[in-house]
Amino acid sequence: MFFVLSKLLTAFLVISNLIGLTAFAGIVAFAMRRFRAARILLIMSAVLLLIVGWFPVGSAALLLLEDRFPQPAIQDNVTGIVVLGGEIDTDISTERQTITLTDAGERLTKTAELSLLYPNARILLSGGTANLLSAEEKSEAAVARDLLIEIGVPERRIELEERSRNTCENAVESKAVASPKPGESWLLVTSAFHMPRAVACFRATDFPVIPYPVGYRTRPSDVGRPTRSVSMGLYLADLAAHEWIGLVAYHLAMRTELFPSPDR
Repeated sequence: MFFVLSKLLTAFLVISNLIGLTAFAGIVAFAMRRFRAARILLIMSAVLLLIVGWFPVGSAALLLLEDRFPQPAIQDNVTGIVVLGGEIDTDISTERQTITLTDAGERLTKTAELSLLYPNARILLSGGTANLLSAEEKSEAAVARDLLIEIGVPERRIELEERSRNTCENAVESKAVASPKPGESWLLVTSAFHMPRAVACFRATDFPVIPYPVGYRTRPSDVGRPTRSVSMGLYLADLAAHEWIGLVAYHLAMRTELFPSPDR
């Protein structure tokens, strides 16, 4: 139930959808001859579109997330690498019969690089099926494994976790597969903006990990300049809203840390 509700809540509360719904409500009000309400709603949607689209609102909100966990120092001994899903477009990959990456593809390319740096480390790909509207034939973890094998990572090193549908399920199911022991060192690879929510979930399941953020979308200087396009501004704002909503929802529903600290 939480999985379905979280997906629906996020869909309605991301910034671009809120702006669209506000504009649609204005059009409906105009059609019903509620001209004052229509004017307020349409002006509100236009102002929000301009502010979020051109001002660095999304960049600032995303930068807070991406800067929360710094790049770790190189470890001498790594037991394993947990890679969270989100880097494969399973719908397109299934229908076109070719592996298609999302804009989170660096999670896999960095994993391939880390596999060379740590040749004895286990590689655990975490990701099942998280689409409410379709049933993919293969899990995201299985498709990601196929790509890593094509890149040159030995199949014997790769383990799959194919049950999870969201970040906290990633943590629970990954721990079940990895069975981490005291003193082991596990890297957690995911997008930098997603790392706070991921760390909160892994800490809640008592699976100690070393955050290894990848795939940055912002830089500190972005906060002082307008976004280069309205579509980019909306994209960054939607990413940030999705993560901040997720942090709050997980904190309220699962008692995870609201904004985990790297110092713990």
